[in-house]
Amino acid sequence: MDNVVMGRKPVLELLTSRPGTVEHVLLRQGLKGQDIKELIDACKASGVRYRFLPPDALERSAPGCRQGVAAFTAAKEFQDLEQLLDNIRNAPLPVILALDQVQDPGNVGTLARTLLALGGAGLVTTKHHAARLGGQASRASAGALERLPVHMCVNLARTLDQCADAGLEILKAEAGPQGENLFTARFDTPCVLVLGGEEDGVRPNVAKRCARSLYIPMPGGFESLNVAQAGAIVLGQMARYAHLKASGKP
Repeated sequence: MDNVVMGRKPVLELLTSRPGTVEHVLLRQGLKGQDIKELIDACKASGVRYRFLPPDALERSAPGCRQGVAAFTAAKEFQDLEQLLDNIRNAPLPVILALDQVQDPGNVGTLARTLLALGGAGLVTTKHHAARLGGQASRASAGALERLPVHMCVNLARTLDQCADAGLEILKAEAGPQGENLFTARFDTPCVLVLGGEEDGVRPNVAKRCARSLYIPMPGGFESLNVAQAGAIVLGQMARYAHLKASGKP
């Protein structure tokens, strides 16, 4: 399996040397001993989630799991939010893309690819109820995830509050017609663009943090786009507006 480390010593070494790359750890139910205690202590110290699973559930999640311990890793190590806020000042497209529980790794990878290509400042995703940034997301991104600054947060609403405190406008895109027409909207940068999950969109507590809402007009009669397609359209329009503004043609 892509991005899975198995075995007690390898997982402990990973938690000790590169905890920022570990998304979560699974352990077989009933495991005890000093080495298991050290694993759990290392998870707690690094803020890494861990769960005990029955043997059959563990086998489904990590086939062939050695020694009853498996660590699921991301394609890269995550950055602090402060690093993204520093990046945005000099980014060609001064936009941070925040994903509110987007769960398809293909969508996340495609959005990362679009964001990097347009010169975006970085990506924010949630630690829980979101796609793993492992092999599938990395392949969909065509290597963009390895190059793009990524911050993984526990509480997106709180993270957006921090962005607002730093002077960034918070916008969200959603199915319309609600809010502003994307093709006539003006954008003040730096800013944060929030995209919601595939099923439920932007959650209410996150939406409260958004000062503006954008929708994509669809005169062709089709009712919706997936989040990667919608994100590409919105980011492209933001990049176009930023270019016109820089050229003195708002």
